[in-house]
Amino acid sequence: MTKKIFKSIVIVAAAVLLASFVIILGCIYEYFGGIQEKQLQDELSLAVAGVEMSGTDYLSNVDSRQYRLTWVDGSGTVLYDTQADRSGMENHADREEIRQALQTGRGESARYSATLLEKTLYCAQRLNDGSVLRISVSRATAGVLVLGMVQPILVVLVLALILSGVLAKRVAKRVVAPLNELDLEKPLENNTYEELAPLLNRINQQRRQIDAQLRRLQVRSDEFAQITGCMKEGLVLLNNKGMILSINPAAQALFHTDCSCIEQDFLTIERSQDVTRAIQRAQAVGHCEAHIERDGREYQLDISRIESEGAPIGAVLLSFDVTEQAFAERNRREFTANVSHELKTPLQSIIGSAELIENGLVKPEDLPRFVGHIRKEATRLVSLIEDILRLSQLDEGGALPFEQVDLYEIASEAAVSLQDSAAARHVCVTVTGETAPLYSVRRLLTEIAVNLCDNAVKYNREGGSVSLTVEDREHEAVLTVKDTGIGIPPEHQSRVFERFYRVDKSHSKESGGTGLGLSIVKHAVQYLGGSIRLQSVPGEGTTMTVRFPHRQA
Repeated sequence: MTKKIFKSIVIVAAAVLLASFVIILGCIYEYFGGIQEKQLQDELSLAVAGVEMSGTDYLSNVDSRQYRLTWVDGSGTVLYDTQADRSGMENHADREEIRQALQTGRGESARYSATLLEKTLYCAQRLNDGSVLRISVSRATAGVLVLGMVQPILVVLVLALILSGVLAKRVAKRVVAPLNELDLEKPLENNTYEELAPLLNRINQQRRQIDAQLRRLQVRSDEFAQITGCMKEGLVLLNNKGMILSINPAAQALFHTDCSCIEQDFLTIERSQDVTRAIQRAQAVGHCEAHIERDGREYQLDISRIESEGAPIGAVLLSFDVTEQAFAERNRREFTANVSHELKTPLQSIIGSAELIENGLVKPEDLPRFVGHIRKEATRLVSLIEDILRLSQLDEGGALPFEQVDLYEIASEAAVSLQDSAAARHVCVTVTGETAPLYSVRRLLTEIAVNLCDNAVKYNREGGSVSLTVEDREHEAVLTVKDTGIGIPPEHQSRVFERFYRVDKSHSKESGGTGLGLSIVKHAVQYLGGSIRLQSVPGEGTTMTVRFPHRQA
């Protein structure tokens, strides 16, 4: 704006200056031309009087380089000329001023030179004898006058332009200064030109609208941040170039990054080719899925294309932790396979023994042994089915009756129930500790104590020992089952609570276990809100510590 004001002022100043020169020169030229014409007429009057009195004697005595006198008779023949020889001059009867003078008594005319640089004024008057006396004078044209004044005009023009430039710069700064000092944060509080009042009012209205829109956008942004921040699922927004626009805390934890990755390429935080191909395919077809593993957990990535007015503008990536579902699916498949196998084994043994008896292939003295085998396998089958049903009930999480029980009493009952099997293996089972009242499910506590004690007896060495210890603490009751058995190798300790998992399969078959005991213990402890910890050294023994929190009746 400053440049425009400066340019406008300089142009106006130059135009005004040039117009002033033209007008002044024109006025001066016309003014002095009028004076010269009047002087020419006065000079002619004097010359007429002199010629009428003295004739050629008067003209011969005239010595003037400015004025020229020519005496012509009535036929146009030159009688005398003060600046030329009359004998070589042509007839002047056709000259405009001579013709007018012969007709009306007085005539005037003006003629330009061939170069248009000189103008000659003629004035003629008829004498009493019918002859005509003409006077003429030459003067420069306006063009010659301008050419003669070019240098001073240019000097004045340059000085005027410099002065106008300086003044224009100062004026422009003064004009623009209030505009530069406008406080657009508070448009109505500015003390400036009245002409700007409508503009400032409009700016104030637009600012209020913008502030309101910004507040709404901020509220929505905060809502979006709070919603995505509380999401367990990871959320990443990408533009059509793969740059990260937004990433929530769950996604930051998944991809091991922070907010500094925003406006960076997604490849800077995830270089998996599978994920990259999934994003590209989602942008091409609209949706795609991928699976990745992080920190021992499995995640599913759902990638969808984002469109605006039919054109793709980016993609949204959602990550779901499917570890539990994947684990549950694997467990289901393994459980189905294991159940089929475990049920088939005793059934095949029962069917095989029954077919031998049915076909008469068993000697009478061997019949009790085969019948006993059938009973043993049937009992094992029933135990297996009962364990499966108990696990199913615990998985479903159905309501079980809670009551006031004593953990020490339950541990003692479990030890007594296993005395026979312990004695058969020469294992000593002892119970120590104190009374520990609990508001819990008696049946589940019994199954926990019995299964832990039973495993401690089965996997003990000949002549070993099993000790059950009960403690009543401030916020919990603790049951510890310690044995001097074969122990569990470290590589198996994390899997002993899985269904049908056996460390030593041959020993398990000999002991008649179903492989579900510790799995039942784990689910029962979880149902009661407790925790279980395993400590084992191969060849030295195993210690199981179960903690049950106190709960109100």
